[in-house]
Amino acid sequence: MSKTKPLSMEEIGRLEALIGYDFKEKARLDRALTHASARSAKAGNYERLEFLGDRVLGLCIAELLFSTFRSASEGELSVRLNQLVSADSCAAIADEMGLHTFIRTGSDVKKLTGKTMLNVRADVVESLIATIYLDGGLEAARKFILKYWQKRATSVDAGRRDAKTELQEWAHAKFATTPHYRIDDRTGPDHDPSFTVTVEVPGVAPETGVDRSKRAAEQVAATRLLEREGVWQKSSAAN
Repeated sequence: MSKTKPLSMEEIGRLEALIGYDFKEKARLDRALTHASARSAKAGNYERLEFLGDRVLGLCIAELLFSTFRSASEGELSVRLNQLVSADSCAAIADEMGLHTFIRTGSDVKKLTGKTMLNVRADVVESLIATIYLDGGLEAARKFILKYWQKRATSVDAGRRDAKTELQEWAHAKFATTPHYRIDDRTGPDHDPSFTVTVEVPGVAPETGVDRSKRAAEQVAATRLLEREGVWQKSSAAN
């Protein structure tokens, strides 16, 4: 395995500009951006930082939602929170920042793309939040979170409920029936599977979803049916 090099000062400068924060201890960034597969890295990896960053992100987003949606119920706030702190949302932030150019991984992980790397990108965002928090405190972490999450907090997608729950309630109310899901296909190796699932509701055409787990594929299929039938507005993240 080739040796993992630390971030250069030029890379640190670019990353600080993206974050909007200048680190007192710049070496912290090496650990925040290093995957466990890069075993030769002296700085360690981001796993413990990810744990802390997840909690800091949850607190700041909960605070943002509480102050923004003053008449929202606890249930609506929870739906918005879950969406905003999800792996998909965190990975989208990573993509917006271009963090893939900074993440250090082992050669085995570097060969993987798409959904497999989604969790890595999401984890790195959480580890960055923890690193900012440890270096500059809660206010510094909050400033970064607001920079990238505040607009998302008021988007259509952020207020959505769980798609399967929404589809079940709609099907019960409109057709007095329950959606049926079936697995049509499973492909790919064990470390990067792909499931194809179809959801059927008597009275309307079926829809299909593809993702890395059965449940995730079911959610995709349910979302597509809800959007097609006009129950939900079309996702702003959809291609």
